[in-house]
Amino acid sequence: MAINLTHSEIITLRPAQPFHFDGTFRKSSHFPVPFRHHEPGKYWQTLTWDGEVLGIRMTTGGTGENPEIELTVYSGHRLPESVLDGVVAELTARFDLDADLRPFVDGLAGEPVLGAAIGRWAGMRVSSSYSLYEFLAVAVVLQNTTVRRSAQMLAALFEEFGTRVAFDGRELFAFWRPGAVAGAGEQRLRELKLGYRAKTLHRIAEAFEAGTVDETAIRALPPSERRRRLLQIYGVGPASVSYLLFEVFHHYDAFDTLPPWEQKIYSRLLFDEERVPAEKILAEAAHRWGEWRMLAAHYLFEDLFWRHAREEIPWLRALIRL
Repeated sequence: MAINLTHSEIITLRPAQPFHFDGTFRKSSHFPVPFRHHEPGKYWQTLTWDGEVLGIRMTTGGTGENPEIELTVYSGHRLPESVLDGVVAELTARFDLDADLRPFVDGLAGEPVLGAAIGRWAGMRVSSSYSLYEFLAVAVVLQNTTVRRSAQMLAALFEEFGTRVAFDGRELFAFWRPGAVAGAGEQRLRELKLGYRAKTLHRIAEAFEAGTVDETAIRALPPSERRRRLLQIYGVGPASVSYLLFEVFHHYDAFDTLPPWEQKIYSRLLFDEERVPAEKILAEAAHRWGEWRMLAAHYLFEDLFWRHAREEIPWLRALIRL
């Protein structure tokens, strides 16, 4: 049975320009999860904040020169102003709403490989609808398996530990809290057919529940220190830390490793070849885009998947099937 969130508060957000709403709130390349939903110009998700399970709706507004987002926060009761302020600050951080991307857009709009994608998506942010813990939990489920298998495991976790939430005429799951997984124990996770991932999920949950991993504290670190701290988290290695630095903490230059699947995609995008050595791709990205190299790669990647959603790209379809 779902929790009904019937109280609502409307707040106007003003992201820095340029801003692209749909590119920010829908990532066509990302794995679908049942706690968020996007339609053109509208976005919904659940959010657990300050002990409250909340519903979030964001709607595009304003103009290109003065973009606005109408944020509606749904709750079970009237929220204190301090909680609403915290929600606004958290969403601004997660979706990088106050980032000034003008140097990136203006500086690279004419770049031969990247220019067309910037033309279509100028103002698209690197964004994460997840908290750090939630990002890590989903990342573990995605490791070394098929999309279908990942979907099965994630559905089992949401059914076991998540909460159904109804607001604004739709029903979504709210993410479970680390304590629920930590308290359940590794054996219960194995019973959900998570295999070796059960140990990793349990240890990560224990670390967050105990406070030995604190997202707020990591955000406050100098950028040069974040990598070191993230690598101390169980299950985080040199490959996954780049994803965390970019998507959760918005390091626009965090393009240091390249998984084989993405290597094939960037081989096509940068060299129009089936497979180019990862080192050559990373060097080319650094040469072309410098400090913006991961954000630039993100624009190319998302642009590709948006185009594929509208008109199938045969070579990408073949890779996705793999």
